[in-house]
Amino acid sequence: MIIRFMRTILFFDLPAVTKTDHREYTHFVKSIRKCGFDMMQESVYTKLSINPAVAEKTIAEVKKMLPRDGMVSVLTLTEKEFSSIEHLLGEMKTDLIVNEEKVIKL
Repeated sequence: MIIRFMRTILFFDLPAVTKTDHREYTHFVKSIRKCGFDMMQESVYTKLSINPAVAEKTIAEVKKMLPRDGMVSVLTLTEKEFSSIEHLLGEMKTDLIVNEEKVIKL
């Protein structure tokens, strides 16, 4: 067996209007977490696989648990490609000024 680590990225946009929608959303998230996915950011989950065959099996499992409504997209990359991701962070905004003497709320 050739070890070629793959990263499966799951993007989804599910409705959350009715109680049924919320239930399906919660069920889907719990299911993909049981399948081994970890949250990268809201509605974006990733899973590491040891080779492309395992990644394909993971996608087949996700297809079985798709919610009734909404959109789910899957992208599979090699771990080398995934590791080149750049995280761009904006400036953190707050209404507190913290210095060595006290905290001031604006």
